Amino acid sequence: MTSIVTLDELAAMAGQTIGVSDWELIDQQRIDRFADLAHDHLFIHVDPERAKDTPFGTTIAHGFFTLSLMTAFMATADLPEPAGQQYGLNYGTDRLRFLAPVPVGSRVRARFRALSLVEKRPGEWLETREMVVEIEGHETPALLCEWMMLWRF
Repeated sequence: MTSIVTLDELAAMAGQTIGVSDWELIDQQRIDRFADLAHDHLFIHVDPERAKDTPFGTTIAHGFFTLSLMTAFMATADLPEPAGQQYGLNYGTDRLRFLAPVPVGSRVRARFRALSLVEKRPGEWLETREMVVEIEGHETPALLCEWMMLWRF
């Protein structure tokens, strides 16, 4: 369930963790389906036998597959949304970094932190959130980015 907050309340959340998603299992079937969609069949992602001979010892998820889970993470993180908005648009990311590979069979989740909320023009507010994708049992996160939502009123 989404939390509905005022713009002032949303702005005051800067620096705070505003949501943590459920865990998502990254299995070989999901990796293979993404490879088909992205036309990226590099062996490190889709060939478990060849991937055994890499430093990872197994297949790993595409970085862009992990990033594409952003909306799935958002759906389970109960992120706040501003009251009265007509809709929100994905405005893009800044500072996207893939920090660690996601081995097949891993579970990942996202931790969101509010960074800023600024009025772009009357009736449009740009919210910037930090998203860190954690790999269960690993110290280094899979990715880090600043994700922006454009709220229209």
